[in-house]
Amino acid sequence: MSDLIDVAKHWNANAQQWTRDVRAGFDVYRDLFTFPAFLEALPSIDGKDVIDFGCGEGTNTRVFAQQGARLTGIDISSQMIGHARQAEEADPLDIGYHIASYSDHCGLPDQSFDAVVSTMALMDGPDLEGAMREAFRLLRPNGFLHFSVLHPCFITPGLGWEKDAEGRTTSLRVARYFDKTSFLERWRFGDRPKDEDVMPFAIPRFPRTMSDYLNAVASTGFVISRIDEPRPTSKACEAVPRFSRWRDLGAFLLIVTARRP
Repeated sequence: MSDLIDVAKHWNANAQQWTRDVRAGFDVYRDLFTFPAFLEALPSIDGKDVIDFGCGEGTNTRVFAQQGARLTGIDISSQMIGHARQAEEADPLDIGYHIASYSDHCGLPDQSFDAVVSTMALMDGPDLEGAMREAFRLLRPNGFLHFSVLHPCFITPGLGWEKDAEGRTTSLRVARYFDKTSFLERWRFGDRPKDEDVMPFAIPRFPRTMSDYLNAVASTGFVISRIDEPRPTSKACEAVPRFSRWRDLGAFLLIVTARRP
């Protein structure tokens, strides 16, 4: 079975619980840290044609549309797209959703978008170079690519937290940085009620180095214009104290902005 088929299979299985949890506010990393940081670094999209790579259940896509952009969302999971379309039917924002891989030709015309955005999705696909080629194909000249991923220098296959004798987290262990073996990660949102019987999500992971990400962008023909490594705000750390580990001990998030000449 190919990697893309495996990815679609796992996200289809995750889709119902994922959508329910996200819309119930259990994804505090997205709500309080990663998505606000993404929006802060995002160039203006008002009045632009924008495509969202790996749009999932459409929560972030809808926010982009509310900023005045004309949105299209693509995702390899038919179940995720189904949830996104249900939200669009209930509260129309003129978003078009398509079942497609962001790493292959998605069927949309060349140079039909002003911006490609992707929030925390490109690290979950097996073909980053293919995704960059597709983004470049879809963008008009001077259009931009803006994406976020787990920070490859710190979110490694050998990640671990070191604690002192009192159980306080003192440092982040980074290990196996160059290990690019794909694996299946299982977890559930940490803010769910602990007594709920919920099957963990199965998330395909494709580890990469910082150079893998940046060289894939540059070698496709993009000009990198900005790199961001945001930290959780003080307000976010007050709301979710464990965020302070990512404020003080290591970077959780990498955001890249690049333009098509």
